Amino acid sequence: MAFTLATWNINSVRLREPIVCKLMQEELPDVLCLQECKSPVDKIPLEQFHALGYHHMVARGQKGYNGVAILSKLPIEEAGAEDFASLGHARHIAGRLENGVTIHNFYVPAGGDEPNRERNEKFGQKLDYLTEMRDYFHAQNPEKSILVGDINIAPREDDVWDHKKLLKIVSHTPIEVEHLAQVQDSANWVDITRQDIPEGLLYSWWSYRAKDWDAADKGRRLDHIWATPDISTAAHDSRIARHVRGWEKPSDHAPVFASFDL
Repeated sequence: MAFTLATWNINSVRLREPIVCKLMQEELPDVLCLQECKSPVDKIPLEQFHALGYHHMVARGQKGYNGVAILSKLPIEEAGAEDFASLGHARHIAGRLENGVTIHNFYVPAGGDEPNRERNEKFGQKLDYLTEMRDYFHAQNPEKSILVGDINIAPREDDVWDHKKLLKIVSHTPIEVEHLAQVQDSANWVDITRQDIPEGLLYSWWSYRAKDWDAADKGRRLDHIWATPDISTAAHDSRIARHVRGWEKPSDHAPVFASFDL
């Protein structure tokens, strides 16, 4: 089975239903993983999604905060949802396709503004969340699995607009990058985006604060697609749909794509 997958922090699925539909119509992903849906599951606007062929969904939701959903043209069944760091947040959902591939969709905590867990509880929660992700996948030893989502960490020097300036900024600090590396090592996850695009500056997020985000181009690659080694070589055609960041009433994230031939 060949399919194309996209991951996108949508920053309210109800508010941005029109551009979700636009992406479905123009980019045609078979599976669309959304984060920060900010909606209870029963309030996700499924009518138009169904009309566009997305008849299947697994999701976890909250009113006004967090929330993750996998919308799919392909049959998918729920395969778990974990509350890492016991935050009581809807930040993880897993679904299994009929070919046996499991997709983990994550919205990792952003971590607040100060990279110090003693002075910033949210930063500590982020590190704890990543530690529990590491331990979970180490124990599970997953196969035929894909991990996607807004991980809220830009790990490489060329994943941010200025490596030196961002070393003390949450999302690119050495301790976060090390924690993410431990998650990646826990199941030998392969960074599919960088497998396909190994060199060069690459971003998936641009702040709303910039008057002209495109011209300033102070981006970070916070959104990721990983795969277990047994299926990583089946991945291809990775891309970030940067132009979507310029759509009307956009999310501050752009969707990330990869295709798999399995």
